[in-house]
Amino acid sequence: MAVPLSSVPPAAPGRRGGPGGSGFGPGPRRTSHIHGSPWVTLAFLAPYLVVFLAFVALPAVYGIWISLHDWDFTLPSRPWVGGQNYADLFDPESVQYEQFWNGMKNTGLFTLFSVPLLIVLPLALALLLNLKFPGRTFFRAVFFAPYVLGVAVIGIMWRYLLDGNFGIVNRILGTNIQWTTSQPWTWIGLVGVTVWWTMGFNAVIYMAGLANIPTDQYEAAALDGAGPWKRFLHVTLPGLRPVVIFVLVTTVLASANMFGQSYTITQGGPAESTRTAIMVITDLGFSQSRAGQAAAESYILAFFLIVVSIAQFWAIRDRSAGRERKEARAAERRYRERLAADDEEGRR
Repeated sequence: MAVPLSSVPPAAPGRRGGPGGSGFGPGPRRTSHIHGSPWVTLAFLAPYLVVFLAFVALPAVYGIWISLHDWDFTLPSRPWVGGQNYADLFDPESVQYEQFWNGMKNTGLFTLFSVPLLIVLPLALALLLNLKFPGRTFFRAVFFAPYVLGVAVIGIMWRYLLDGNFGIVNRILGTNIQWTTSQPWTWIGLVGVTVWWTMGFNAVIYMAGLANIPTDQYEAAALDGAGPWKRFLHVTLPGLRPVVIFVLVTTVLASANMFGQSYTITQGGPAESTRTAIMVITDLGFSQSRAGQAAAESYILAFFLIVVSIAQFWAIRDRSAGRERKEARAAERRYRERLAADDEEGRR
């Protein structure tokens, strides 16, 4: 049975953190030696920390060590070269300069072409699938189903579908386009396949965000005379801001690491125009056994991705929320100063 708050006796005055004294505050709290121990937290985190250290942190540090050597898996000696592997990537006369930056350019083109579509189209799809209509669950499963397939399956399947000689895509469209061997059709094919493959995943993330927007905000906007477009701009998009940031960052990172589609559908052609940076790094490290140079290229790529991610967070951050936090901190600081002044005046 619930006990009314009025029947609960007030706490005895005492110094905060201990019994007695002139201050007011709760008495000492009894903390369980099991649940309050930091070892409990470490015990729950230990499995993840072990996996993280073994497969992420230590390989990352070891990769930096490899990038500072002329590392060849087939040779017993691996001499120290310092930053030479990095310097070669910025030397136009080096062998790796043209191949690496061509791969970076192709990676940038694919990211530029695919990311806007993978941001806008899944959002439109999520808005449609968020409506109530018969068969909604079925269509949600249909659009998400391609994402379950692996990249090898997707690549081999679309390689035959896009074949310029006997592919079914040309038969349906009534065209004679070489989707895998001529530009710009190779880029159109790769971007189209990627959008078809991953659009359902982003749509599911958007639908989860839409479910967290309170319906009373839409009702209040409708009462104020806001139409569907204004409700989308002033209610839906602000409510989806954290989701949009997540989708944008993860989509950019995934697009910048594109490998399987280009490797299985176009093999980097025609004339290495779809050979991405990951393909260059993989070929250099595993096919040519030049792991030192490949590690240096991978860290240059990682540096660019970190810079791009920071720029994205800065560009689409919630500036109004930042101003509100600054105002709240300033108000709290003024309140504490006023309390301190009153306390000093009371002592006098």
